[in-house]
Amino acid sequence: MSDSQTVAIVVLPDTVPFDLVIATHVFGDKRAHYGVERYRVVLCGEAPGLVTMSGGIPVGVAHGLEPLKYADTVVVPGRSQADAPVAPPVVEALAAAGQRGARMLSICTGAFVLADAEVLDRRRATTHWAWTDLLKTQHPLIDVDPKVLYVQDGAVLTSAGMAAGIDLCLHVVRGDYGAEVANAIARRMVVAPHRSGGQAQFIDQPVPVSRDSFIQRTQHWALERLSESLTVHELAEHAHTSPRHFTRRFQAELGISPLKWLLQERVRLAQRLLEQTDLPVQRIAEKSGFGSAIALRRQFVKVAGTTPLAYRQVFRGSDGAK
Repeated sequence: MSDSQTVAIVVLPDTVPFDLVIATHVFGDKRAHYGVERYRVVLCGEAPGLVTMSGGIPVGVAHGLEPLKYADTVVVPGRSQADAPVAPPVVEALAAAGQRGARMLSICTGAFVLADAEVLDRRRATTHWAWTDLLKTQHPLIDVDPKVLYVQDGAVLTSAGMAAGIDLCLHVVRGDYGAEVANAIARRMVVAPHRSGGQAQFIDQPVPVSRDSFIQRTQHWALERLSESLTVHELAEHAHTSPRHFTRRFQAELGISPLKWLLQERVRLAQRLLEQTDLPVQRIAEKSGFGSAIALRRQFVKVAGTTPLAYRQVFRGSDGAK
């Protein structure tokens, strides 16, 4: 692709300013594009004029919905209230843009706007992990993936929360103009040049703890011994019950098996050690109960969707990759 193309960014009331800036910077900063206007960025809304974004920040929008009739790419940034109503003219214009074959992008909760326009129906999509359940509930025709950073399903692309929007936009530039241009933009933004869309979102979830004191005591005991090779038999022995009864009661309380819970907690411990220490991966594998770096890597990829070294790089920069 050599000719410049039009990118229409839809600014709605309550738009998250950071999401808007991501799209305008990645597609519109000529300095990062070696001074070449590869994309012509236009801001549009239901009508020209000032639009109040989240936090009460006003932004001037030069265009109404007209650019959606001809834009090559349409971007919908997220809104702080994900499922707030969208004006019917906006929904209709987005639906028409999708039907004529425009490339449609959403950042974070912008997926709800595309969902209202039925652009995501019968497609795989994602949004911020805190809103994926609601997206599934309100729009059952969408194949919602709650774990990935971004998804491309044909000409429709959706991303998870904020920073994943950068990854998505860079992914688009990389496909349009190559890695060199995308990397130049990333360098100016001081972000990682490329993160795979399949990498897991860094979800901050509470540790599953049973309300049952019978199981709680054994959970706490096990968390202090994650470096050891614990078995269900040993957990049940600590709880003074049979392995079968312990497994059944544990599953009923937490919704997962004792061994799966142990695996999740070992990965969580490995994540903390990768983020907070300079320990070699082999030592982290030993402290988190995996025994070897190979075993840690295999299970870490299954749970987190990325490798231990890649995870450490994201959190600590290239100097942390050991």
